[in-house]
Amino acid sequence: MHVKKGDKVMVISGKDKGKQGVVLAAYPKKDRVLVEGINVVKKHSKPSQVNPQGGILNQEAPIHVSNVMPLDPKSGEPTRVGYKVVDGKKVRVAKKSGETLDK
Repeated sequence: MHVKKGDKVMVISGKDKGKQGVVLAAYPKKDRVLVEGINVVKKHSKPSQVNPQGGILNQEAPIHVSNVMPLDPKSGEPTRVGYKVVDGKKVRVAKKSGETLDK
């Protein structure tokens, strides 16, 4: 996958197009990512020990990884991802500026 947990990404299609957020979780087997504040859905919950009131909660739902692009560390614009081998390690590189995306 071209994005990882902790990456700052921009949504490029769908109802939240243009919004930015941080990847909270990645699900590679399902090709989906959970992004903070994106694709917020209403979930109905029964009363429980944790939430004695119950009711309708807002929470993020995963979106397809093809609908997000990582942001370039230099310019802050969405960029495609390339790969390079540096010191025997494969690192992700922003196509726009050439900066590495991995810390």
